[in-house]
Order: sequence, then structure tokens, then C-alpha cells
Amino acid sequence: MPTVTTERINEEYEKKFLKEKFVDEFAAAFIFEKDKALQKVLHSLKYNENFKVGIFIGETIAGLVKNIIHGWNPDFIVPVPLHRLKKAERGFNQSYYIAKGIANIISIPIKTNVIKRNRFTRTQTELHVDERKENVKNAFKVLKVNNVDNKKIILLDDVITTGATISECAKVLKENGALKVYGLSVALAD
Repeated sequence: MPTVTTERINEEYEKKFLKEKFVDEFAAAFIFEKDKALQKVLHSLKYNENFKVGIFIGETIAGLVKNIIHGWNPDFIVPVPLHRLKKAERGFNQSYYIAKGIANIISIPIKTNVIKRNRFTRTQTELHVDERKENVKNAFKVLKVNNVDNKKIILLDDVITTGATISECAKVLKENGALKVYGLSVALAD
């Protein structure tokens, strides 16, 4: 599986996140290529409930980007939430199991009750950049019982394509007082 270079991360950050300024930094471990090994591994987690694969992926990512994550000095990691209907259909959030693997290596708390997807959205896979942004606009909210004030938070998603989901989540976290929000993913879509 092709790994992501520092140069590629910097280029993608400028394209996806710099203009809006909600995501302070981001990292990804691999390049996602359609019909290749990583897609099969992620599908094994998402569609075959292979939770051990998710944990293994998280541990692998943590090993590859450990120094970056330590540099961020995060308070906790938040898996990008699924809408309750999607979670009920699938039965789990795949990003949670990836976060568990990361936590195994880096000892960072995972919080699943910080943000909520409050609106059902279409799958992003078939949408163009502007459609993706519109699709997730106002789809998330910070749960008031959680204090994100002055916290440094990692948002974890399995694959970043346009960055729209991570950006929208980061936006609501920053609007509710988060100090820093970092994006982390298994892969960048090629």
C-alpha cells in the first residue's frame, strides 16, 4: 500500500483545509486506490464486521504517524460519527475501531459523545466537491454535555477525499470553543 509523503500531506492540507481554517493540521497514512488492497481491507471492516482489522489498521496508522500525533498533544480522539440510522443499519462505526487501534499504541482517550450527526446525509462517494460540502453542511452538532472548550481534538475518519466531512465537524468544534482540531485518516483518496 502506498504511503503518504510529507509533501503530499502539505499539498492536500492547502487544497482541502487551509482556506476555511477549521482544521489546524492533518495526517493520513496511505493513499486510497480503488480496487486495491486497502479498499479491500477497509471494506472487510465496514461491511463484514471485521473489527480486528479496524484495530490493526489503527495500530498501523499510529506507528506511522506517532510523532505527528505526539506533536499535536491532543486531549482526545473523536471518530467521525455516523447518523443513528446508518449506525443502526451497519451496527457500528468503523472509525471507532480504527481509533481503538490508535489508542492501543498512543494511549489517547476516545470520545464518542462529543459530536453528533444530527441529519442523515447521502453517501459522499458519488458526489463532487461542492455537492459534498453542501451534503454535510449543518449535519453535525456538538453535544452540550461535553466540554470542548480549549481542547485539542483529533477527528478520525477512514478516508479523506475532499475533506468536507472533517471540515464540517471541525467547524462545529471550533464554534463551540475547541482550541485545535486535527484531521486524521487511514487514507487520502487518490
